Amino acid sequence: MFERFTADARQVVVLAQEEARALRHGHIGTEHLLLAQLRLDTPTTAVLRRHGLDHDEVAEAVAAHLRTAELDAEALRTLGIDLDAVRDVAEATFGPGALDAPRRGRLPRSPAHIPFTSRAKKVLELSLREALAMRARTITDGHIVLGLLREGQGLAAKVLHDRGVDLSAVRDELRLLLDS
Repeated sequence: MFERFTADARQVVVLAQEEARALRHGHIGTEHLLLAQLRLDTPTTAVLRRHGLDHDEVAEAVAAHLRTAELDAEALRTLGIDLDAVRDVAEATFGPGALDAPRRGRLPRSPAHIPFTSRAKKVLELSLREALAMRARTITDGHIVLGLLREGQGLAAKVLHDRGVDLSAVRDELRLLLDS
């Protein structure tokens, strides 16, 4: 599939890996794809900016969501639920690494390879479907954003929703852009 990606679409994937590394994440998620897109200077990025999206603000929103998850873990600890103990029991029952899929905040074993989450993989698959539906021969960064909007469940979608972005308006603008 990657052979059908334009240079800008490939750049989104490369920059998503850089975003994951910068945030010290052991995975490439939908949030990293969105952050990567916002680092580019393309017509697709211009559409996102017209809808109030800025790289630094989105990065802060992503960080805030992750801090909330850490606070949830702390809240569980105050209730006497030790997530490390839960992990130990799961690994004793199901084997070492049973809950690693990959864990947020932990770098992968190979620093050269950061795996995509299932949602990020779905975004890339949906970008192909968007390109095919539009009868495009290549997959552009615009198709990746359309895939991101269509997936609609990852952290990127949560950040877009929380920021009040009109997803259908963004989708319509991108389709017009890609049809021209």
